Amino acid sequence: MERPIEFYTLPNGIRVLHIYDDSPVAYCGIGIHAGTRDEVDDSQSGMAHFIEHCVFKGTQRRKSWNILNRLEDVGGDTNAYTEKEETFVYATVLDEFYERAMDLCTDIVLHPTFPQKELDHEKEVIIDEINSYNDSPSELIYDDFESLVFNNVGLGRNILGKEEVLSHYTTDDALRYYTARYGTNQMIFFSMGRMTQKMLHRLDDKYLRCEPARICEWAKADSGIYHPQHLTLQKELHQVNYLAGNRAYNMFDAKRYPFFLLNNILGGPGMNSRLNLAIREKNGMSYSVESSFTPYSDSGIVFLYFSADIDNKERCISLLKRELKRLREEPLTATQLLKAKRQLLGQLAIADEGKENLALNIAKTFLYFGRYNTLEQRAALINPITSSQLMEVANEVLIEDSLSEIIYE
Repeated sequence: MERPIEFYTLPNGIRVLHIYDDSPVAYCGIGIHAGTRDEVDDSQSGMAHFIEHCVFKGTQRRKSWNILNRLEDVGGDTNAYTEKEETFVYATVLDEFYERAMDLCTDIVLHPTFPQKELDHEKEVIIDEINSYNDSPSELIYDDFESLVFNNVGLGRNILGKEEVLSHYTTDDALRYYTARYGTNQMIFFSMGRMTQKMLHRLDDKYLRCEPARICEWAKADSGIYHPQHLTLQKELHQVNYLAGNRAYNMFDAKRYPFFLLNNILGGPGMNSRLNLAIREKNGMSYSVESSFTPYSDSGIVFLYFSADIDNKERCISLLKRELKRLREEPLTATQLLKAKRQLLGQLAIADEGKENLALNIAKTFLYFGRYNTLEQRAALINPITSSQLMEVANEVLIEDSLSEIIYE
């Protein structure tokens, strides 16, 4: 069901998005169009993620303890995440406490103080997060692969950063990055719930419109020219972890729609994906096999992953490349194409039922596009896709000689 949406820009540059939904649970937060790729160089390694953690550590009005308990005391929740190109801070709460959530989210994003004592404590938390990540090869390999494909700069920056750099960050370092990147013109405030328009506009005036304009502009870091890379790392693991891929379409390229569909056919979440059938179901050689596609504002990346016993490595690679060849050379039949479209649209519809993710996805889409496609509008983009379009994007992105790969052994 289509939800009514209100979207406008305040004089200070903050975009405001309200999604009306008949639920006693409300969501709100702020998205910032700045992420890991916006760190200047290695001296700011992990700074975007560090800031995401540390806005919760104190404001001009609140200590970290007050922030921690403000929504927890009424059964609510606060959360945040950092990506390559954006950062989100958000809250979930019963709608009777919506103003409390909006007050908190706007305060921590717009008025952080980054007290040094709290920063030093949070460094240890993030270092533990880094170490935990390093102990998970199935996650770490994705970061290493993006660093390889994007030349370890811009989109190739590791989100968590480097422990040796992180350990030296100060209040001044945090304020320097925050001042340069957290401009009001780079922000979108979003909410979803059954609050009235009158209430929402009153709270916008109280917590957003009064904020002074802070205009931040900068050039996004370029990730350079792509050349296929091949890297094998000795990790002394029980299994081989293999990841191959290539640069792909950006989020504004019309070819991203055929490629989303193609990726879903190849290695999407369905148990009937071609990679899962070929490597797991028919041959029993891998528990975890998948592909994924991530578009960014000026580029994109496709990942082809499996983990398997060392003795099955070469056979799994051969099967993976065989499926890529099939997509490049064998057009889907009309029946296969229709089933693939139905499957993707069904997955999208089910995903929209998760309201927190829906609110975040709508907010992210408005952050970049200033609009959001309903399921019907997405269907109108997916249904006309032809088998020849799928073969075209397969032959542009999934060419064997153009693939980079990382192997953990």
